Amino acid sequence: MVMSFFRKSESGLDHIAHQTISMLGDARHSFDLASTVIISGADPKAIGADIDATDDRINKAEQALRSELVVHVAVRGGADIGLVLGYTLLLKKIERIGDQAKNIFDLAADGVSLAGADDIDEFVARRQEISKMYVEAADLLASQDSVAAKDFLKRSLALNDACGAKVGEYMHSEQPGSWAVPRAILYRYWKRIVANLAGIVTAAIEPLQNIDYLDDGVTDITDD
Repeated sequence: MVMSFFRKSESGLDHIAHQTISMLGDARHSFDLASTVIISGADPKAIGADIDATDDRINKAEQALRSELVVHVAVRGGADIGLVLGYTLLLKKIERIGDQAKNIFDLAADGVSLAGADDIDEFVARRQEISKMYVEAADLLASQDSVAAKDFLKRSLALNDACGAKVGEYMHSEQPGSWAVPRAILYRYWKRIVANLAGIVTAAIEPLQNIDYLDDGVTDITDD
């Protein structure tokens, strides 16, 4: 069963579909804030409350929607079990990328800042690229555009590989650890976010059993 998030149906899950998109928007908000603090060198205390509140909102939304899904199954029986399982997986992925944003913020809170670094332009460009992918993923959940989704997945895999290559580069760098380690950790978090965004998009176009996989279940794209 391929998930049809906004397709008119008798499933009664329209509210959950829209709330799922809202959660993804919150996750992007946290990502933008956390990544920008590291890049700009802004005071983490200035956005800490916003990050915490957004994370709390994502967590509470996940819990509330899972409860709604349980009630839905109780009322309708097993007719929509595939959709319900798909939504459960999807909600967990969004919660995970919200957690990754918190991890990025924790780097900034620990004193990591790339402000003024020679390679700052690279990090600014990468942050913008990933931020746009949140919007694309949300649009693809709504549009069910399989052609655009396949293009997104192709680009996300390439970006995932690029982030992984940067992690390896920093691990073998001759620069001091105080320079290389924060960069490697940031790229590792970004890599996980990209992988989970790809998993979210597979939910829009792939059968339940192939969520997180491509090529009819051959290629595993997860990175928890």
